[in-house]
Amino acid sequence: MDYVVAALVGCFVALGVYMLLSRSLIRMLLGVVILGNGVNLLIFTAGRLTLDIAPIVPEGVGHSVGPIANPLPQALILTAIVIGFAMFSFLLVLAYRTYQALDADNTDTMRVAEPEHAPNPTLSY
Repeated sequence: MDYVVAALVGCFVALGVYMLLSRSLIRMLLGVVILGNGVNLLIFTAGRLTLDIAPIVPEGVGHSVGPIANPLPQALILTAIVIGFAMFSFLLVLAYRTYQALDADNTDTMRVAEPEHAPNPTLSY
């Protein structure tokens, strides 16, 4: 099972990086989301995928009675999901405002600071 999830993590990270390298803003935004999900799966896999009992130690027992789940990766993933959703929301609004202001989704046509017929900069100082 770990190998299947590891392959899935690899596919998510590869697809996320591929989409981040795209010229379209929407593809870049989806690439950030897919890459974040791949990292979340990586953290989840690093915490071992087992069918153990809940990460609760009974009261009065100083040590674990049997195998228990590790609560740290679960807490990290919950935090990462909240941060990823906030970042997705911010980037979605940023992409929408950029599209409104520049009327373009392609990053090659967004070169406002570089006029088309401007003289070339000097090659030496």
